[in-house]
Amino acid sequence: MKQRAHKTAVFLWQGIDRQGARVKGELSASSPVLARAELRRQGLKPLKVRKKPQPLFGGGKKRITAADISIFSRQLATMMSAGVPLVQAFEIVARGHHNRSMRELLLRIKGDIESGTSMAAALRKYPACFDALVCNLVAAGEHAGVLDILLDRIATYKEKTESIKGKLKKAMFYPAAVIIVALIVTVVIMLFVIPQFKALFSSFGADLPAFTRLVIALSDLMRAYWLPMALGAAASVYALVAAWKRSQALRDALDRIALRLPVLGPLRHKAAVARFARTLSTLFAAGVPLVEALDSVSGATGSVVYAKAVTTMRDEVATGQSLQVAMRERELFPHMLVQMTAIGEESGALDAMLGKVADAYEEQVDNAVDALSSLLEPLIMVVIGGLVGSLVVAMYLPIFKLAAVI
Repeated sequence: MKQRAHKTAVFLWQGIDRQGARVKGELSASSPVLARAELRRQGLKPLKVRKKPQPLFGGGKKRITAADISIFSRQLATMMSAGVPLVQAFEIVARGHHNRSMRELLLRIKGDIESGTSMAAALRKYPACFDALVCNLVAAGEHAGVLDILLDRIATYKEKTESIKGKLKKAMFYPAAVIIVALIVTVVIMLFVIPQFKALFSSFGADLPAFTRLVIALSDLMRAYWLPMALGAAASVYALVAAWKRSQALRDALDRIALRLPVLGPLRHKAAVARFARTLSTLFAAGVPLVEALDSVSGATGSVVYAKAVTTMRDEVATGQSLQVAMRERELFPHMLVQMTAIGEESGALDAMLGKVADAYEEQVDNAVDALSSLLEPLIMVVIGGLVGSLVVAMYLPIFKLAAVI
């Protein structure tokens, strides 16, 4: 019969230490009895132990982010390099973490390690937080006795990849936000401003310009059917998001379209190449076998097109083909990356060569984002000015016409 896993909880405790001083704190355990036993094991005399109350609305828990994993890795590496035992380092990092969700997760992992589980095996229980790359690096560090070094590499890797993600989001968020604001302004003008001008023009008793009549007709249409239009737009967005989550074919199609866009396409290509090179360099430097490393790399490129290409390359490398030949056959990877990979394979310094390529392409991503921001700002202003300005001109054309007649 399968034994049921006990869910841990956080307990508030008060007690007396070995010097007779009153102390208090928090402890993660499965029950108050086990919490008291853990306090006695630490040399404390428990006086009061009670479950920590949960605040309203889910306790204010935050989602665990890649930044939380990066901070945890850096802090744990620092403590281990200073000679702090692993379990004690977990306790210190967990207690000092600002994110309660991350704190509870680290305390659960600490409990698994205390029970004899390896750190890599304990991390693999939480794949939503610790991906295959992190688990592979930790396993390699435990096996080679250099866990602190590889934890530091994990932190560096997370920081660099999150920096690329942040730059891509910055490049796409600004124009999207401005376009949304422009649409909202346009809707407000069509629903509330144009009807006021329409009432004014009805007193003229003269024919209106064709452009003005068109804008007024669009305004009347929006005022008459604004609710069905709003519901239709919301339903379309919801259907698109749901289809994107459920359909792998749709995700593949959208990813291919994004890679072919005139301006954003090259940027996404460079970002995917930088992630590929950085991830493979980090794993290979840690001693992870190439085939196993490629398996982790496929999910780290941020593109389904590149992920499928890397998966195919992994199968070919597993059959004895060299990495640079497999890369050249995909026609996705730039010539510089293929040549540096060939040099790295011949010289036995593949991790160093890939690291240099990653540095170069990360710098190109930085420059491309800056150039894109500089290009989009005036372009967006022209589009918004043209959209709003055309509505204003349409409303003032009859006034100009009337003034000319007078």
